[in-house]
Amino acid sequence: MYQLDHPWLLLLVPAPLLIWWLLPAHHETAASVRLPFFAQVADAAGIRPTEGSVIARRTWPQFVCETLAWCLIVLALARPQFVEPPIEKIEPQRDLMLAIDLSQSMDTKDFRSSGGTVEARVEAVRKVVADFVAKRPGDRIGLIAFGDAPYPLVPFTMDHKTVQAVIADTLPGIAGPRTSLGDAIGLAIKMFEKTTVPERVLIVLTDGNDTASKMPPAKAAQISKLKRVVIHTVGIGDPTATGEDKLDTAALQQIATETGGRYFFGGDQTQLAAIYDTLDKITPHDQKNLSWRPRIELFHWPLGAAIGLLSVFYVFSGLLGLLRRRAAA
Repeated sequence: MYQLDHPWLLLLVPAPLLIWWLLPAHHETAASVRLPFFAQVADAAGIRPTEGSVIARRTWPQFVCETLAWCLIVLALARPQFVEPPIEKIEPQRDLMLAIDLSQSMDTKDFRSSGGTVEARVEAVRKVVADFVAKRPGDRIGLIAFGDAPYPLVPFTMDHKTVQAVIADTLPGIAGPRTSLGDAIGLAIKMFEKTTVPERVLIVLTDGNDTASKMPPAKAAQISKLKRVVIHTVGIGDPTATGEDKLDTAALQQIATETGGRYFFGGDQTQLAAIYDTLDKITPHDQKNLSWRPRIELFHWPLGAAIGLLSVFYVFSGLLGLLRRRAAA
């Protein structure tokens, strides 16, 4: 559609008439030659002299061209625009970070699938987490893997296919044999510092206790609370094991409680899928729709037409006057 950005400027169209009506005519003094026999010269020329000033009159072509040019200039000042159809953009209101334990223990085959077969823990995690990512089209999602140390695999992105592809290629042990849960939370906090969304959620999945972190998990949870990062923890290990393989449920519960999140335990693939379904429900989709309409400025068209009209008229008038003078000579 076409519109004027400043339509009130069209009120300037009658401005020349108001100026002509309110202001007196311009008077100009010109040099003259006094002749003692002026009356005889006037009679010989057939001219009847009159008293008073001589006011230059506009011709009808000049009046029409200047009026039309003034209307075009006022139209240009009103800024005509072509408004294109609206463009909508969806802006996420939540950043979601997934921190996955990829220590060597994730290769343990003790996870029963929905079909009854026993598979490695990492296989179940790949399927469930990839399905969870597919359900979150409105969130920016990032991915961290941790073992001996945490590693950022994918920064926050709306390209969920890339996140799913990286999850499918994860292998147990690529981050080392131990577990650095506290450092993984610390890395997630650093990555959240560069975001501006109102909601920040970290989902941590691990199958063992913290054995390699420089920052204790409890301290990392306190910092997360100050940074307003909600942490949900998911444990899939064996709480009855000993040593590094034992799942520290107390620490995971403390981390979740400290930050306003929830703790879950998954004993098989079905329970793990139910956990991520619950996480999907307790973190509802939150996004803002932005809409704007691009505008194309058109003021140069009436402005160019006004300049061209006046140029053509005065060039033509000048040439016509020159031809008349040559013909008279």
